[in-house]
Amino acid sequence: MLIHINPEKLPQVYKNLDENSNKFVVMIENYNPSPVEVLYKGNKEKLFKRDLAGEFMDKYDFKLKGYGFVYHRDNYFPQDDINWFVLARK
Repeated sequence: MLIHINPEKLPQVYKNLDENSNKFVVMIENYNPSPVEVLYKGNKEKLFKRDLAGEFMDKYDFKLKGYGFVYHRDNYFPQDDINWFVLARK
């Protein structure tokens, strides 16, 4: 749900993730290498794609343990195009 949080509030959300994680953080979100706002069901300021995992790792003591992509045309598990990231505390 991080993609629906106003970017101005992300620093507090990242802080909460750090403070409430003992070892791992898993993020499953839409990804974009640079921040972009996307029209969501006809509404502005409701969906923001960016490199959430990268921003979090840059700010806190976590490293990438795994990542992947789920494609909407997958024959066995079709769903929205999403990226997943497993981050581990260093």
